[in-house]
Amino acid sequence: MELMQWLTDTMAGEFTLTVLVSMIPVVELRGGIPFGVAAGLPVWAAFIAAVIGNLIPAPFIIVYIRRIFQWMRRRIPRLNSMVDALERKAHLKGERVTKYKYLGLMLFVAVPLPGTGAWTGSLAAAFLDMPLRKAIPSVIVGVLIAGMAISILTYGVASLI
Repeated sequence: MELMQWLTDTMAGEFTLTVLVSMIPVVELRGGIPFGVAAGLPVWAAFIAAVIGNLIPAPFIIVYIRRIFQWMRRRIPRLNSMVDALERKAHLKGERVTKYKYLGLMLFVAVPLPGTGAWTGSLAAAFLDMPLRKAIPSVIVGVLIAGMAISILTYGVASLI
């Protein structure tokens, strides 16, 4: 069985594809759950796959993003404007999180709106110097809350169709 056929014709493949889609910034689980359901997964399986996919990048972002940005500035100067924009976004989002620290981070990640989520929350945590062991539980709980909200919406829309 070829890879594309496996990805589209088996539950394991659909699950894997949903994990991968949910790892993409901006899309995250807000797009991953509806994608998984549209691909043929039950809502509960799409939820699990999307949560896993959305959480995989978070610890790496929290720990390494500042070093990656420094490396990019040194090695690829033409990307400086993009790095500046991402840093500005992190600081802007971080201002909202700062007041309530880890509870604020969890709530920020949990809100299922564009510009929030695990990627941006992890970026804000990195620029606020939040230690991984304290930031990651907030990100996890936020992702679970957002995932439940999106699952309920997806189930509701899917049942209407």
